Amino acid sequence: MLRRLVAGLAAIVLVAEAAVLVLVHLVLGRTTRNQSMSIAGMDPDVMSTATYAMGAGIGAFLLLCAVLLAVVCVRDRAPGTLARVVLVTAAVTHGLLGAVAAGLVGWGAFAVTMVILGLLVLTLTLYAAQDEGTAAPGVTTAPGAPGGPGGAPAGAPGVQDAPPPPHGELKPTNP
Repeated sequence: MLRRLVAGLAAIVLVAEAAVLVLVHLVLGRTTRNQSMSIAGMDPDVMSTATYAMGAGIGAFLLLCAVLLAVVCVRDRAPGTLARVVLVTAAVTHGLLGAVAAGLVGWGAFAVTMVILGLLVLTLTLYAAQDEGTAAPGVTTAPGAPGGPGGAPAGAPGVQDAPPPPHGELKPTNP
């Protein structure tokens, strides 16, 4: 129940964040175009177009993360590898943005980004703990054993690594 609640809340918060960031970029792009602002002689139209594109890119990325979290919430299953990579990227990005926001915007922005970071990390860790707990209750496997950490997958033939050669001895890598 807690996992679904956290994932759903994170999805809602990311949708709201996407809307706010797209709105901020629209205002910045419009201001740049209306004031004919230029930095180091750059064309104001290029700058405003780039600002619009950044807003659209950030909004699309956050909406993708929100959709992935909503799918996790509805299915109540851990995200797949690609979804996990995207969500970890979002978490790392929020961590970096929080550090920058503390210096440039203030502690309020830092607190908001840290709450979002916390929701993302909590979702990832709660579903990771669920996956480890679904193996087999009360059964543990030794490291390196089939089905255990660092070993062959359960049901695979007993393939074991060869011991390393003595120091200084070279062995061919193919037969």
